[in-house]
Amino acid sequence: MITTLLAILYIAVIATVAIIIVNTSTASKSIAYLFLLFLFPVVGIIIYFSIGMNYRTHKLYNKKLSVDKNFFAKLKEQVQSYAEKTLSESKKNLAHFYNLTKYVHLENFLTGDNEVSLLLNGENKFQEVIKALKAAKNHIHIEYYIFQNDDIGKKIGEILKEKATEGVDVRFIYDDYGSKNIRKSFVESLKNSGVEAFPFYKIKWLLFANRINYRNHRKIIIVDGKVGFVGGINVSDRYSNPNKFNRYWRDTHVKIEGPAVLSLQRVFLADWNFCANQNMILEEKFFPLIEEKDEKTNEENQLVQIIASGPDSDHPDIMYALIQAILLSKKEILITTPYFVPRTSFLDAIKIARLSGVDIKLLVPDVSDSKLVNAVSHSFYKEILEVGVEIYKYEKGFIHAKTMVFDGFVSTVGTANLDERSFDLNFEINAFIYNKKFAAKLKEAFLEDVKNSKKIVLEEWNSRSIITRFIEKAARLLAPIL
Repeated sequence: MITTLLAILYIAVIATVAIIIVNTSTASKSIAYLFLLFLFPVVGIIIYFSIGMNYRTHKLYNKKLSVDKNFFAKLKEQVQSYAEKTLSESKKNLAHFYNLTKYVHLENFLTGDNEVSLLLNGENKFQEVIKALKAAKNHIHIEYYIFQNDDIGKKIGEILKEKATEGVDVRFIYDDYGSKNIRKSFVESLKNSGVEAFPFYKIKWLLFANRINYRNHRKIIIVDGKVGFVGGINVSDRYSNPNKFNRYWRDTHVKIEGPAVLSLQRVFLADWNFCANQNMILEEKFFPLIEEKDEKTNEENQLVQIIASGPDSDHPDIMYALIQAILLSKKEILITTPYFVPRTSFLDAIKIARLSGVDIKLLVPDVSDSKLVNAVSHSFYKEILEVGVEIYKYEKGFIHAKTMVFDGFVSTVGTANLDERSFDLNFEINAFIYNKKFAAKLKEAFLEDVKNSKKIVLEEWNSRSIITRFIEKAARLLAPIL
């Protein structure tokens, strides 16, 4: 009798969870979770309720900032006026990418009069970061997924402590999972010197399965509201070359000076209020009001749009922006990503663009740092090779950059990978730069990377063993939940 009741209860639980899963946002996700549920019932239930719930629907947290009414009114009025003017004056220059810029609101409005510097690899990024940090007069805001207690981490940490003792306000957000090795002594040392430091979405054992999945993957630095850094490079010795790991690390970051830094600031302060449980007031020191500058030529004027997304946003804005850029492109798209596990909509956009005559090149690692992700990525190659997309596997080391160039004009550099985790689960941020000169530099870097890569030939790819292809196809069933 007891056995029968337990069996009925078990079936009822499985059936209830299955019904809930069917209501997941996409059919592909539903199938993946149902596959797990029926193959490994207990594990499947735990995984679904840990990472399968649509937190975009019930918002992981709200972006709330306290408002200094007088200043905010002035700032909002100026930002709206500036954004409308910039968009209007840039319409001709933006040409067929004009609609891409219509994410125009306080967080990611289109900005002009920026100076954007391309920083390739940690050895170039860190020297610029150190220079900017040392020059800070008012505040330093820093937010990282991975911040290691190694040589470069210690060096930056010492600068943060020095600036704090000088009276500079230093605020530091570190991801509680990605930066787990600095939680204790390193963070305590910062705090003892006057640095305010808080973990993002602190991992608690009772909520471990839920919290470990929603991570802050952003890499942001803002100095005095005037200089900003964003991109794929974390704070770790691994990202500089040469390094003690004997593995060349190829990555990309940007340094921004100008109004676009205000968008980075807005994102940081919202994250700060969430992590620190504070109510930071919008003050002029954080948002130096936009100054009118002399008119620049189209080649000199670097238009920038900062786009952030995560479980707290209404839509996966970064993914939508990338898809729109792909569909608006007419000539060429250059894509660099360490993880190619695209959604169906993203994959279809690439196919449509290629079949419409757009040349598309995809640069990926020869060997990923995850065997599962490597197998899943491989499962997508055949169908895009068949429509004429060129795929190159980087062999010099590990390529971790997340960049794209569209028609030699629009570039994006940021933290988002081309996978479900970046599009739906992580907190991410990308810079979209509308400028031919910058795009030319990023394209030059891409072509240099191609020289250190091997091109995949469709015939050779199709000749791989049946077992290998079967494993990849089986692994692809998990793509929607990676």
